[in-house]
Amino acid sequence: MSEVAVKRPVMQSLDEALARLLSTVQPLGLSECLPTGDALGRVLFEPVVSLIDVPPADNSSMDGYALCAADVAASDAVLPVAQRVPAGVVGAVHQAGTAARIFTGAQIPVGADAVVMQEQCEALAVDLASEGLGSVRVNARVQAGQWIRRRGEDVQQGATVLAAGCRLDAAALGLAASVGAAELTVARRPRVALFSTGDELVMPGEPLKPGAIYNSNRFTLRAMLQGLGCEVIDLGIVPDKLDATRAALREAAGLADLIITSGGVSVGEEDHLRPAVQAEGTLDLWQIAIKPGKPLAFGRVGGAWFIGLPGNPVSSFVTFALAVRPVILRMQGATKLQPRSFMLRADFDWPKADRRREFLRVRLNEAGGLDLFPNQSSGVLTSAVWADGLLDNPAGQAFEAGHSVRYLPMSELLT
Repeated sequence: MSEVAVKRPVMQSLDEALARLLSTVQPLGLSECLPTGDALGRVLFEPVVSLIDVPPADNSSMDGYALCAADVAASDAVLPVAQRVPAGVVGAVHQAGTAARIFTGAQIPVGADAVVMQEQCEALAVDLASEGLGSVRVNARVQAGQWIRRRGEDVQQGATVLAAGCRLDAAALGLAASVGAAELTVARRPRVALFSTGDELVMPGEPLKPGAIYNSNRFTLRAMLQGLGCEVIDLGIVPDKLDATRAALREAAGLADLIITSGGVSVGEEDHLRPAVQAEGTLDLWQIAIKPGKPLAFGRVGGAWFIGLPGNPVSSFVTFALAVRPVILRMQGATKLQPRSFMLRADFDWPKADRRREFLRVRLNEAGGLDLFPNQSSGVLTSAVWADGLLDNPAGQAFEAGHSVRYLPMSELLT
């Protein structure tokens, strides 16, 4: 009996695959409220609108003396110090012809129009027989408005300081706090089920029998998911049997928004994952014209999306960074889905062009160029540890040292 020919997936570009993924997978549309200090890395679901001006009043940006510029028009002018204004004091009123000792963040006394930093002033001796604060000599030219932070110059009342869809980093949390936001409404974490199939896989710490390999992808993918703010449901290693694989998929679909696996779905492999997904849901097999990478499976099982990654560790790592990361950000409603890239100089020759778009493991050197890891095999995970970025090389392009290339930092791909 003749075998039925398996239809080989159509080769498509990474951009085409991403467009299909991102047009199909929609934001979850679910949110939760968190204390501002606990929202690092989350995607903002509702914008943050300031109810106050920041700063709320004119204040000093320096330790020094508040005064009227017109009172120190002459060089080396000396003024009596009439008051001391530390941060937190409100309602101080400037006395004409005097100076006020002032500190960073303190409100400007009403009527003063300039601050002179203390390094440009000379404090003169205090008359111990009086209760005065002495006097000060100003050794600089003074312009009205200098070293004063104006009310609302950072944020004005009613302004949107953080837009929905932004990912919250340390600066964003500080900005939210500066306008008084004690809590933030953020997108719920995507729930991602992760499992591996294959009787050859064992966990670190277990004996490595002949023919077995340690399951590195489980650790790599779990860490990448956590770095993107996912709640990871680790279902471990599933026995290499059709019934067990189907049962694992059903369990995963009942728990998660997205199911991620690695290996076992490319055309021609003797593996139960592909028929199991087809039996429990829908599956498309794609061949993406990238190296490393190429096979990618996308489908749905129950209420969960399914993405099957290549099995080789670097292929799995790169394909996740390029194709899965944007999907997970999309599920959270993020507005910035693609990593930033920079044009840099390659300090090596790449004489043999590939018909696929290549992502080479590279590292910045002290001269501002890029060095190449010597072994670009898809099975050499040490290349991903050594590298601090990927060189995005168009299909069919060979180049010599000195050529300008596109560089994707790992910092952009892993968070």
